[in-house]
Amino acid sequence: MILSRLAPLAFCLALPAAAPAEEVGEIGVDWIGNDIIIEAIADPEVEGVTCHVAYFDRSVIDRLSNGNWFEDPSNASIACRQTGPITIGDIDRDAEGEDVFRTSRSIILKSLRVKRIFDENNQTLIYVAHAAELTNGSAKVAISTVPLYQPGVD
Repeated sequence: MILSRLAPLAFCLALPAAAPAEEVGEIGVDWIGNDIIIEAIADPEVEGVTCHVAYFDRSVIDRLSNGNWFEDPSNASIACRQTGPITIGDIDRDAEGEDVFRTSRSIILKSLRVKRIFDENNQTLIYVAHAAELTNGSAKVAISTVPLYQPGVD
């Protein structure tokens, strides 16, 4: 019984480490303290690419008044750009891609993730921000691409 309750926690702890985020902006959206947070995330395996992710951060007042204390919305927006010379490291090249970043959106069961997929045929890096939940999937998704094509370079 105890082992079955610890399984979700063990699963979350076993996930590989992802890139750290640096908060670069905070926009107050109302008088009770709800904010939009903007974070910069440098891709740890692709030098020269930075993603900016914006997401909603609920205030304590909002949590208390709505009775949902332990969860933030999963919605996010993402924009990724070349911020220097691109050097691709040892990245996962299959269709599933790999996590670049993740942050918890509830105590255990929900996270916001940024996944990288390499579209080799079109020489494009695809970054997808999505919610991941242990029991139910989510249709909340945002996408950004970084072309590797450089005009004038053979």
